[in-house]
Amino acid sequence: MPMKLFDEIPRERPTTPLLDSFEHPAALRAMNAKQLAQLADELRAYLLYSVGVSGGHFGAGLGVVELSIALHHIYQTPNDRLVWDVGHQAYPHKILTGRREAMLSIRQHGGLAAFPRRAESEYDTFGVGHSSTSISAALGMALAAKAQGDKRRVCAIIGDGALTAGMAFEALAHAGHVDANLLVILNDNEMSISENVGGMATYLARVLSSKPYLKIREESKKVLSHLPGALELARRTEEHMKGMVSPATLFEEMGFNYVGPMDGHDLDALTDTLENLRDLDGPQFLHIKTVKGKGFLPAEADQIGYHAITKLEKPETLANTTTVKKPVVTPPPAKKKYCNVFGEWLCDMAATDSRLMGITPAMREGSDLIRFSKEYPERYFDVAIAEQHAVTLAAGMACEGMKPVVAIYSTFLQRGYDQLIHDVAVQNLDVTFAIDRAGLVGEDGPTHHGSMDLSFLRCVPGMVILAPADEAECRAMLSAAYHHPGPAAVRYPRGTGPGVEIPAHLEPLAIGKAEVRRHAANDGVRIALLAFGSLNSAAAEVAERLNATHINMRSIKPLDRDAVLHAADEHELLVTLEENVVAGGAGSAVNELLHAEGVQVEVLNLGLPDAFVEHGTPAQLLTDCQLDSAGIEQAIRARLP
Repeated sequence: MPMKLFDEIPRERPTTPLLDSFEHPAALRAMNAKQLAQLADELRAYLLYSVGVSGGHFGAGLGVVELSIALHHIYQTPNDRLVWDVGHQAYPHKILTGRREAMLSIRQHGGLAAFPRRAESEYDTFGVGHSSTSISAALGMALAAKAQGDKRRVCAIIGDGALTAGMAFEALAHAGHVDANLLVILNDNEMSISENVGGMATYLARVLSSKPYLKIREESKKVLSHLPGALELARRTEEHMKGMVSPATLFEEMGFNYVGPMDGHDLDALTDTLENLRDLDGPQFLHIKTVKGKGFLPAEADQIGYHAITKLEKPETLANTTTVKKPVVTPPPAKKKYCNVFGEWLCDMAATDSRLMGITPAMREGSDLIRFSKEYPERYFDVAIAEQHAVTLAAGMACEGMKPVVAIYSTFLQRGYDQLIHDVAVQNLDVTFAIDRAGLVGEDGPTHHGSMDLSFLRCVPGMVILAPADEAECRAMLSAAYHHPGPAAVRYPRGTGPGVEIPAHLEPLAIGKAEVRRHAANDGVRIALLAFGSLNSAAAEVAERLNATHINMRSIKPLDRDAVLHAADEHELLVTLEENVVAGGAGSAVNELLHAEGVQVEVLNLGLPDAFVEHGTPAQLLTDCQLDSAGIEQAIRARLP
């Protein structure tokens, strides 16, 4: 039965009788091949519809429709464990495991999480946010099952982008040499590893996983083990034969029985192969080839552009726009996103300094290094999903007199923390960190919020940390960090700023110097708001309403000592504001300074709570955390006598 192809996203809910007939995947195990093929078409149609309604990750899920069905058809989930890597792949899995209608709420405030989450479903065996964790987690589950005498099976599904991370290879190296029943599935979606797969390779995958072949293989080992040198010759011959048609040698040498590559959209072949592999003992490796965005023609043609989409307008809204003539209104100029400010700065600075090198761990588009990668390809380094390597690579460049700039999300810098300390800071190397997505990032939720970078960076000796209040400051701070002869970081939020004019020059901002944006009048309780980074906009509103002093602190480390002490001397209450956890953050730095100087003044530290903040729009989450202007004002009034 040929796959149904789509050239547009359904605006109305598609008819999916087979998908609607069950809530849990046990029903899949009774379906025949024809029904499974129909289910694949219905699942793909519903996935297109639901993501069109909610927005979210798109192409990766379309590429694993057949795999998701085959896994739940063959494995006894949830008793058997499926561990999904790179949670973008897991949308079809969520639809098949009792969350079909709830998919319309995914990534929305109070709705489904964007990634697998243990608290959401018993079928989500391991929480996902960062990539490349599946093999380690699945191996832990397999070893636990063995220790408990349980026969349940464990399968890790890893996207080939995630296989570029060192953690994945550490897990593979361990898994291949312990007695654990583990299947690793490499979802290779046309990015690397091997050539395109044809019918011969799919046929070989079936043969290499079949019971007759495996029985002959094991019996031959027993016979040949009595003949000197014969067993080694047979092993080398088998590896050579596999190597002629598949990249098996690497995984075989790591201790896995390698099968593949095979067509990951051939549902019949997938189910046959998975059935063969399910009950095999020891570490197994199945390599499948898929197409990101499979079945949706625009996504197949533009896999990067369709990685994720925003939600579509409702049909009735579209109809109204075509029938009702609206007055022409010239829209205001679009604000630049902070990542765009960084991308332009990087190219401008590179034009003035040939020593600049740009490094990103697989975030070219997200961190806006597209233009830089094209204009300076010999100075652009995408190291794939390898944050630890990115940081130490920069350290090595700095040792030789280059000026590396590491563009990295706050949540992903956590993975390179050891390298930041030992390889950069201990040696006081000149590395600039452009930390994107600092603070609450929105719909991707707690695994992606940049909630802790001020806390974990502030304790590193010699580290400079800056946080801009607007786009112009961001550009000037990047220049300041770049010219600082040591490790320096500029942390900026996701999305747009207040929309100030951005200068064309590259003049740096003075490090460690705050800016007083408003002076309080000398009547009533004297309050000073010490705002760090993104909360300056809210601070300005609150300062007007409370007749308070507003200080844009700019620098977290070094702190502007004189500005803090002067504010303490002139005011009765200091309020620190930061989009970071309070523990160990910028407010803590102010507290430490006041304590060290023996200054006694009332201080109120406001920041993110001591909890993992859920997903929703950034505005909703700031309101939940009482870090919008209303919440800040309420907290201050509650503190006043």
